[in-house]
Amino acid sequence: MKAKLEIPGAAGQRRCRAALAPWVRSTGAGLLVVLAVPQLAIGAAPIEPVDAPVTTFSDYRTQAPGTRHRITVADLPAPYATRSAGNAPRLVPRPEGVLPVAPAGFSVTLLAQGLEAPRVLRVAPNGDIFVAESDAGRIRVLRGTGSGSVLQRAVFAAHLNQPYGIAFYPPGPDPNWIYVGNTDEIVRFAYHAGDLQAAGPPHHVAALPGDGGHWTRDLRFSADGSTLFVGVGSASNVDDPDTTPGEAGRAAIWALKPDGSDMHPYATGMRNPSGLSIDPANGQLWAVVNERDGLGDDLVPDYVTAVPPGAFFGWPWWYLGPNQDPRHKGKHPQDRDRVLLPDVLLQPHSAPLQLEFYGASRFPPSYRGDIFLSAHGSWNRSVRTGYAVLRVRDPRAGHPGAGYEEFLTGFVRADGRVWGRPVGIAVAADGALLVSDDASGSIWRVDYDGH
Repeated sequence: MKAKLEIPGAAGQRRCRAALAPWVRSTGAGLLVVLAVPQLAIGAAPIEPVDAPVTTFSDYRTQAPGTRHRITVADLPAPYATRSAGNAPRLVPRPEGVLPVAPAGFSVTLLAQGLEAPRVLRVAPNGDIFVAESDAGRIRVLRGTGSGSVLQRAVFAAHLNQPYGIAFYPPGPDPNWIYVGNTDEIVRFAYHAGDLQAAGPPHHVAALPGDGGHWTRDLRFSADGSTLFVGVGSASNVDDPDTTPGEAGRAAIWALKPDGSDMHPYATGMRNPSGLSIDPANGQLWAVVNERDGLGDDLVPDYVTAVPPGAFFGWPWWYLGPNQDPRHKGKHPQDRDRVLLPDVLLQPHSAPLQLEFYGASRFPPSYRGDIFLSAHGSWNRSVRTGYAVLRVRDPRAGHPGAGYEEFLTGFVRADGRVWGRPVGIAVAADGALLVSDDASGSIWRVDYDGH
């Protein structure tokens, strides 16, 4: 069965129930189970939202592929409009037979499971999939058939310190180094195409601040390979670096040469730039950023944005242009007018972690050049948000405050308990989309089989 319905919220859900009523009666399943369990994606296309209204703030209860959102500065509430929530996800095993839900025409399969909190994914030029199992301190490599299955697993490197970012150098078809972002340093391993295990110990490239707080260190090389970018998150939520020594050198993207020299701040005022990517069309650096907590359910929006050199995004004194954090009232007035407004504002407390430009041809042409990003989900909202893969269409349009839409959903049960948390985003050699899920220890493969 395939139904075409709007599902923007409660009204859309009522129409969905009406359309599914005959199927529910024929199977004897409860309606709540049908709406909440995403195995509708198995063997048949899920319900496709058509012309869904654009909404602003949202939560998991209305998530559906194709649901669109647009948040602007004008939509922001005042600080403390709602009480700051403590609502950490309650993790449960993935329900039997349940898969994430993708748009109509797409299928979702389980590529790998049994991994230990898989985080960043990178695909080598030969098609091997490198996975950062950060909690286990290792980089794993998966080798498949090219048709969505894994034949070999190997540990490329172990005994690392919370490894996260992975980058191949030089860019192109024949890299000879793999760089890894540990929480306290950048290291690199000699590499030849097809290596399943590092041939020797890691080589130190550069030291990084690693004394707690946001520990992820993503890595990307510029298109020409001359510059390595590394994202370093803050040591806190909103501590003032003027008075907190532990914040020195943090909440920033740093740039350095491949040999570790000439390390300097590239962009600042970014509370946690947990994911980096390079636009293949023009070489522009982009980032996803986790913004600050503690100001209420709908402050401060996380964001995805192009990052020009010298950019300042306000943390901790300002946010989203000339909005001052009340916890730093009166501080740094000289910086008010230089705070850059990000390109796309995301639901606050979504906790975006990774992003990737889609440049393959396996998906329909309308997806070329779009951004996919993971929303890991946060503890600081009274009703959960995030726990999804999002899509940003036409990110080069240059309209600050542009919107986004949900692409892969279904990681939260109807009762609010969480079985999956997307992290890594990568494009496989065959053009399928790969998504790591550190809650279920899985990697999901999203393919297009529609017409």
